Amino acid sequence: MATTLRDVAEHAQVSVRTVSNVVSGYPHVSEKMRARVEAAIEALDYRPNPVAQRLRTGRTGVLALVVPEIDLPYFSALAREVIDAAALMGYRVMIDQTGHDHERERQLLTGGERTMLFDGILFSPLVTKSELLEMERRSTIPLVLLGEYSFDGRFDHVAIDNEGAAHDAAAHLASLGRRRIAAIGAQPAETYATPQERTAGYLRAVDEAGLDRDESMIRPAASYRRADGHAAATELLRSAEPPDAIFCFTDLLALGAMRAVFDAGLSVPEDVAIIGMDDLEEGRYARPSLTTVSLDTPDLARQAVERLHARITDPESPAAEVTVPHRVIPRESTGGH
Repeated sequence: MATTLRDVAEHAQVSVRTVSNVVSGYPHVSEKMRARVEAAIEALDYRPNPVAQRLRTGRTGVLALVVPEIDLPYFSALAREVIDAAALMGYRVMIDQTGHDHERERQLLTGGERTMLFDGILFSPLVTKSELLEMERRSTIPLVLLGEYSFDGRFDHVAIDNEGAAHDAAAHLASLGRRRIAAIGAQPAETYATPQERTAGYLRAVDEAGLDRDESMIRPAASYRRADGHAAATELLRSAEPPDAIFCFTDLLALGAMRAVFDAGLSVPEDVAIIGMDDLEEGRYARPSLTTVSLDTPDLARQAVERLHARITDPESPAAEVTVPHRVIPRESTGGH
């Protein structure tokens, strides 16, 4: 038979209410009492029943994090930071991925009984605004959106300044005297904002540097993985007027592009300077180390969890638009250290 709250209370010699407060993460419990209850929980191997907990308190203490692809290093890092930030506020996190499938996103947001397992959802969407508005009418679960879109104030939204970050990356290359700056990562057929905003930021930096726009210097990427960066850079280097610098929309694209430069018998940064975006650990230890734009993932995760907690606590509070900072980190791939 499963261990109950009453069993834990009897073992710890406290009230059932005290055990419930500890399990629910209620802050106003003395450290001595909390330690006694936690010792009893461990001794009896108690596991809270999320359905019963929701019936009793209206909450489960569980958040959902939904991302397109958990195996991409950026989203893996984001998940780690969200879990840490949520733990500080007494939440656990369940992670799911959509695989860039719009129907899958609809199901996760309007999943009926399944969404009752969560107090709220942190959601990194690829759906269009109209689709998301439809989901809003069908779902009542607290929701905070991460990245991708510029919304109209209807939803809590925590994101980076994609256009500004891309501008700063390309401007860094221009400041080094590079004149043919390419960009890898455009996705002109997609409706979500990140590729469009990063393309716009790149073009603004090119214009401000007084360089000629060359559409052949903007290369698409089917996905943001190393192989896509390698393929796009290989094509650029075979052109009649190859680039002397490449801005990649992610660090993974940049790592693939660096390999393409070496495969062409050229050097980074002497022949081609390269900058990415995300500040992945892999880029810090690559040779040469990768110049990047840091997106402050820990701050994004913390602010997202705090916004979701506020939304859970007060569902009628006004939606907030939060933009986290970014910064260029020069390393060896552009001549830095």
